Amino acid sequence: MKVPRPWSARTWLDTAHVVTGLPIAVVLAALTVVLAVLPPVLRRSVRGLTAVQRSRLAAFLGFVLPPVPRSTAWRDRRLWRQIGFHLMAPVLSAFAVVLVCGLWGGGVVGLTAFLQPVLQPPPGVFRFDLRNPLVASLYTAVGLAMLMLAPIAARAMAVLEISIARALLGPSHAELGERIENLQESRAGVIDAADAERRRIERDLHDGAQQRLVSLAMNLGLARATLTDLPAPAKEAIEQAHEEAKQALRELRDFVRGLHPAVLNDQGLDAALSGVAARSPVPVRLRVDIAQRVSPTIEAVAFFVVSEALANIAKHAQARAAEISVRRRDQWLTLTIVDDGRGGASMEGGTGLRGLAQRVRSVDGSLHLASPLGGPTMIEVELPCE
Repeated sequence: MKVPRPWSARTWLDTAHVVTGLPIAVVLAALTVVLAVLPPVLRRSVRGLTAVQRSRLAAFLGFVLPPVPRSTAWRDRRLWRQIGFHLMAPVLSAFAVVLVCGLWGGGVVGLTAFLQPVLQPPPGVFRFDLRNPLVASLYTAVGLAMLMLAPIAARAMAVLEISIARALLGPSHAELGERIENLQESRAGVIDAADAERRRIERDLHDGAQQRLVSLAMNLGLARATLTDLPAPAKEAIEQAHEEAKQALRELRDFVRGLHPAVLNDQGLDAALSGVAARSPVPVRLRVDIAQRVSPTIEAVAFFVVSEALANIAKHAQARAAEISVRRRDQWLTLTIVDDGRGGASMEGGTGLRGLAQRVRSVDGSLHLASPLGGPTMIEVELPCE
């Protein structure tokens, strides 16, 4: 628990949460008891009573409970957990109010006790003579200590109520586990669908637009070679169109290769990475140790990581050489990318490394970066094989 500063906004919000909690808890508990006479009405009303507590937690503490499905059956434990919270809340709130308000009030009394002899001149009767400097100093010290403890107590009571609310008003561990499993399955389906869509786009571009560009470039080349008796402007136009067609074809091939290379589907990660390393302007030493192919999605992520890392090395690292190691151990695929460049790379330095990290996290992988100034830079990525 982080201790708030005595006069921070967090302290006042915690204190306001504690003070408002008692009357709200008493009213909700009373409604729960009254509505218990009509069980069907209570079943339908518990969700509304819980919404009031959820709103208070969100307004003062900024804590938003995960939503829980509507509970209308008596055999549903979620219904009984909510009823139990409303019946227990007044006791918890009363204790919190006594503790927090007692500390705030005692602190104010202790710090202002030295004013009593001034405001009530002799012959005043004091149990402890506040005209004695030692006694007045003791009161002041105790008051200061209570004022310092009041924010801590308010924060502790807020954290305690959050814990109880999470257990009784939020979803259970089993429900959270089921929800996480469903989200993981949904995310895996989305990732697989996106990867399948990239493969389809690559196939359509390769079989459609790329073939038309190849045919166009060949026809322009043939016209350029055979139509030599044309006027100079026409010949120049044909030559320029031929060069533009070849440039467009190169760019399309690079785009298709970066999108999802066909060799990745046909021959696997080893062959695809060999092609990337061969095209890199920085000399690359590649070692691949994969006895068994991993899933197409993981292969695509690994290919993207290596391609983007080599592009960053060529663009920013000023490296003379790079080394890539890919190996599979049990259920993990590990990629290690090292270059001898100037170093100093960081996740905050640009979008390239952040994009790599996001792509890796999308399949529950991890990325670790070590890049001291002066180099070398090492990126280590672990991807689950299944």
